[in-house]
Amino acid sequence: MDIRRLQHLVMLADKANYARAAEQLHLSQPALTRSVQAAEEEFAMKLFERGAGEVRPTAAGQFVLERARELVRQSRNLQRDVQLYRDRQMGDTACGFGPFPAQFLLPPLLQQARKAFAGVHVRAIMGNWQQLLQRLKDDEIEFFVAETRELPAGSDCTVRALPTQPGGLYVRSGHPLLQSAQTDFTLAHLHAHGLAAVRLPQTVRDALCAQLQLSHDKHLLAVECDDVNSLIQLTLHTDTVLAAIEPAVRPWLQGGQLQAVRVRQVPAMTSSYGVVWQRGRSLSPMAQWLVQQVCELAAQA
Repeated sequence: MDIRRLQHLVMLADKANYARAAEQLHLSQPALTRSVQAAEEEFAMKLFERGAGEVRPTAAGQFVLERARELVRQSRNLQRDVQLYRDRQMGDTACGFGPFPAQFLLPPLLQQARKAFAGVHVRAIMGNWQQLLQRLKDDEIEFFVAETRELPAGSDCTVRALPTQPGGLYVRSGHPLLQSAQTDFTLAHLHAHGLAAVRLPQTVRDALCAQLQLSHDKHLLAVECDDVNSLIQLTLHTDTVLAAIEPAVRPWLQGGQLQAVRVRQVPAMTSSYGVVWQRGRSLSPMAQWLVQQVCELAAQA
């Protein structure tokens, strides 16, 4: 059943007159008559009694109209909701963030989203890239932002690369290394105090193990945790050395609570983050906006 034909029936019942109903519908009176006749043929029932000047629904017409009004109302609601969804005024979306992107990109992103589109429900999930990739495949999230250098070649994903971020090694103010007269440290000096980091890409782990002459990467980190705030608090209150990208610890560097330690011959520590979504899948309007904001925030960082 054509929803427009149902709208014609409802309008005719409301106006009780073909001429008035046709004018309201911006139709010619013959066109409205043909539409009503087509509906009666489709339902195989007479829907209206045609009097001298007034049109009234038959009993069958009342039965049809009761249900037609609800369908017309739902159709109008759908049109309204689609417009709101297209304008990012309602709906929902889910996305994922790796540990470091969650630290320095997610807070301003959520603030901007709430200010601009308070009617949209945004669900943000944190995890490492393996966990997020599985959630993406399971359609639990539309996209994720995380380390991408180890994404499998056959993951069937589209990756939008983000600007690289510099990394480093950081200790608390008052750390014994900072009190030492020595200023030229090796990685071994820092490793002796215990290294803390999120799950590192295997290429980075291998490079650090080679520098430290470790037989296995399980001996590399004293603490491995994907909660960056926990790692920062650990670093602030112990002599542990934190490996992190600079934007994630910038507030503590600017406040003087953390300081970078220069290390001789340490492998380059930079990020390789990207926005990842399933190839061939169209992102929702809200997800498209979020991806654009992520790219802008990453560039500003």
